[in-house]
Amino acid sequence: MKKLFALVIAFATFSCTSNAQKTSFSETALSETLLATDGSQVAFKDIIKKQKGKTTVIEVWASWCGDCVKAMPKVKELQANHPEVAYTFISMDKTSDKWLAGIEKHELKGDHYMANDQMKGVFGQAIDLNWIPRYIILDKTGKIVLYRAIETDFELIDATLNKLK
Repeated sequence: MKKLFALVIAFATFSCTSNAQKTSFSETALSETLLATDGSQVAFKDIIKKQKGKTTVIEVWASWCGDCVKAMPKVKELQANHPEVAYTFISMDKTSDKWLAGIEKHELKGDHYMANDQMKGVFGQAIDLNWIPRYIILDKTGKIVLYRAIETDFELIDATLNKLK
């Protein structure tokens, strides 16, 4: 019985920590570079610094992702309802041509970057990426206020943005 109880406690602890809402990015995530649309490499910490003073929604997506494409109208609705918010899109596409075509096709407004090694790479692991689209919200100081939201969480995303006004 004690072993079963210990197993349940261990499982509950693991389950809770794996979905925990973080308030800051790891040093690994911050130091990882992403590809910008002009072909340069930009450290993630510099991408975040650029948005300081603005509430920011980060969407992690890919042009091949059906759930990402289905969520695009909701993202555009968020942008219309929250024009004061900065939007940063980080693609998990495999090639820059697919990524750039996806930006154009879906008329995504905001800042755009692409991970150099897709979802299972260093950056994806550093932000605990296990699903796309994934939404992260930063307050005006750059602190994470919502770390893990997906395409079914738009009411939560909207409520979070309303609280930050």
